[in-house]
Amino acid sequence: MSVVILDASVVIKWFVPEVHGDAALRVLDSDDEFIAPDHLFAETANAIRKGVRRREITPEEGRDLISQIDEEAEIELISCRTLADDAYGIALMYGLSVYDAMYVALAIQRDTRLITADDRLCSALARFPDIAPHVQSLRDY
Repeated sequence: MSVVILDASVVIKWFVPEVHGDAALRVLDSDDEFIAPDHLFAETANAIRKGVRRREITPEEGRDLISQIDEEAEIELISCRTLADDAYGIALMYGLSVYDAMYVALAIQRDTRLITADDRLCSALARFPDIAPHVQSLRDY
């Protein structure tokens, strides 16, 4: 068993059918231990809100999904407060949002990898040999 960082793009696929959902379920079924910055739930709730705006789900279904994620996602949450300084530096250095940099900072601090379905994030970091080993595409899981 190893510890991996998960971002919202992976977690949401556990509950909402999306592209590469099968890979996300492989992650869920693994023996890995999951951790994430505590803004994970804000990001998953925002993804659900987008689904409601696109009329893919109803507002009631959205509320149910938020509750389901809260109750069923077994992920240790790490305070963004402890990641903020490192995330800010990573965001500036690599041109990321601080939100994405929080996941990367946690992966670096724990000397593990972030698993993400965000192809833009993977591509943006793939060219940096000091940080690329800490980021893995969900498709490669």
